[in-house]
Amino acid sequence: MEEGLAGGVANAGRVTRDGAYVLRPSNPHSRSIHAFLTAVRGAGFEGASVPIDIGDDGRERLLFIEGEVPLPPYPPWSQSDTALASLAKLLLELHRASRAFAPDGSSWSHEMADPDGGPIVCHNDVCLENVVFRDGVAVGLLDFDFAAPGRPVYDLAQMARMCVPIDDDLSAARLGWVGPDRPARLRLVADAYGLGSEERGQLLGIVARSMERGGEFIRRRVERGDPNFVRMLEEMGGMERYERRRRWWKQQEGSFTAALG
Repeated sequence: MEEGLAGGVANAGRVTRDGAYVLRPSNPHSRSIHAFLTAVRGAGFEGASVPIDIGDDGRERLLFIEGEVPLPPYPPWSQSDTALASLAKLLLELHRASRAFAPDGSSWSHEMADPDGGPIVCHNDVCLENVVFRDGVAVGLLDFDFAAPGRPVYDLAQMARMCVPIDDDLSAARLGWVGPDRPARLRLVADAYGLGSEERGQLLGIVARSMERGGEFIRRRVERGDPNFVRMLEEMGGMERYERRRRWWKQQEGSFTAALG
């Protein structure tokens, strides 16, 4: 018997569990994603669901990953430095395994992809709602719908933006974040991942660019009338939320630069 699973925005209310399996809507890129997940599993990465098939009803079936998935307001344990460092290490493991897969000729979403492209398939949407934890340690990544070729540092920057979080005080508080030292946590991400000095500069540049482009993806979904994104935007205070974040970043960028130095 299927039971609903909470979490996520794009597929909210449409993801279920049936025993050992997760059933969720497929998309035009699902077969490419399944091939990728199979390849990284073969390369030794065990931190993603094993794809089974795509049914006649249009839903994909994957193995369920046991553990805890934090949802807003995020519980204290998911905001710990230990949880964040483990997530950076898990993403590094994915990127290493991704080298075993050749993305050329496959179909990928462009909605959240690295605008500069890149050599490996990246997740592109690593927020806490898409991570499985056990005992406060990240063990699995969920929802590869926006996976696409890109640079590892771009994928890391997007994860850091959502999980440090690199966000203004009001927006962070609305998601349940309690007083994180955001520059120090960005340094923690870079250290746990093992970024060199040149990549740290790239990381900051990507974050700054992301702040300038903030809300474009949400705006597109809202303009298409997606009710889940319309509701999320309303709960976060409308598009002013992204203007507020840009203003905050201009004031705070120096402290992040100093922390990464």
